[in-house]
Amino acid sequence: MFGPLPGAVRLLDAGSGAGALTSAFVSHCCRKGSDVRCIDATLYELDEDILGTLGATLQECEDRCANAGILFTYTVNQTDFILEMSARLTGDLFAKPPPLFDAAIANPPYRKIGTESAERHALRSVGIETSNLYTGFIALIQRLLAPQGQLVAITPRSFCNGPYFRPFREELLRHVGLRRIHLFESRQAAFREDHVLQENIIFHAIKSSEQPREMLISSSSGEHDGDISETIFPFTDIVHPSDAGKFIHIPATAKHASAKHAMDGLGSSLASLGVSVSTGRVVDFRLRGALRKEPEPGTVPLLYPCHFNGGAVHWPKAESRKPNAILHNEETRQWLVPAGVYLLTKRFTSTAERRRLVACLFDPEQVTANWLGIENHLNYFHTDGHGLERSLAVGLYAFLNSTIVDQYFRRFSGHTQVNATDLRALKYPSQAALRAMGCDPAVLTLPQEGIDELVAKHLHVRR
Repeated sequence: MFGPLPGAVRLLDAGSGAGALTSAFVSHCCRKGSDVRCIDATLYELDEDILGTLGATLQECEDRCANAGILFTYTVNQTDFILEMSARLTGDLFAKPPPLFDAAIANPPYRKIGTESAERHALRSVGIETSNLYTGFIALIQRLLAPQGQLVAITPRSFCNGPYFRPFREELLRHVGLRRIHLFESRQAAFREDHVLQENIIFHAIKSSEQPREMLISSSSGEHDGDISETIFPFTDIVHPSDAGKFIHIPATAKHASAKHAMDGLGSSLASLGVSVSTGRVVDFRLRGALRKEPEPGTVPLLYPCHFNGGAVHWPKAESRKPNAILHNEETRQWLVPAGVYLLTKRFTSTAERRRLVACLFDPEQVTANWLGIENHLNYFHTDGHGLERSLAVGLYAFLNSTIVDQYFRRFSGHTQVNATDLRALKYPSQAALRAMGCDPAVLTLPQEGIDELVAKHLHVRR
């Protein structure tokens, strides 16, 4: 992914492991036609067990460069990259000034960092607010790039959307210009041994305050020697100019692109529809004493994802591992909602599920109760804390379960979690269109093809 490099390259590999990425970079520079004549590599690695292998890799790099007429020098730092570079970037009187690099290649560690951890405090000292090590690494690396310096990194896709990574996205897009993103479509193919729960991407960026007019998006399955598809998109298709959240969309397929055009034609937000979406209030481990395996006098229904059954809630569920009910008393009342028609969506879906968005209708005509518990692994659509008008709820059911919405959602979300914030960020059809879809008596029993035809008809979308 690297573009033309200067004759003398200052290379950074933070979190280098056994040196595979530096080795790949060296191989790239040793090819015929390269203008590189000198590589000065700076590497960071804390794991003492891997330092021997790293040393052998770097010796191989030195030999390869010598054969290609390139001078290769390197420094391995056995220090914490985040702690050291944060200190140097603060401009502390006793700290060395930070170095500058022409190229950085990174596969940073992926791990959440606590609000009171040393890493979090160090990052905050230089104005970086993030909750994961990998975004902390990338935020520091981009600050160490010389003007027009290049970064190529493999990271989880999770930073592309959601409120937690918004400060990171804002800083990244303010200081580097994205040039290319490559998406691995399958978690199991490229990372089957690493238990990866979300999609990973490789991106190429250049230290510049300007974004390109167009951007290359490529994708592959992740299988060895698998085909790579490439498409050039306007940058405004990747980061929408009007999007305050700065979501980064990755339209890896033609279906993703057509889904965007269909969604762009919608003009309603949830707020304009008079609808809200919230996360289920019942956190079961905090109310363990109030939970009941089966309904009994003094309890009300408690809904989990396991109660989804096609288009409608099936409650109670016999032989369920989850409780079916929760006590209704003064202690639990604040965590319950009044009975009504609610549209529920799963917050977490398995990698094997066909759709990322899975919506289901709760109908009080099917479950008799005055109050209802909705567990924290569900989102629920409501009107001022009460149920929805039925045709509107059914219309939302059809819309959210459509392939168009699923493909659009996959443009900016690469993990299996669907938060209320993500649902608020979507555009929606008008009240009239949703109610028209919701008046179809067969909606809840339609197969996927039928739902897609219904939604396409009311949104005037060609299929």
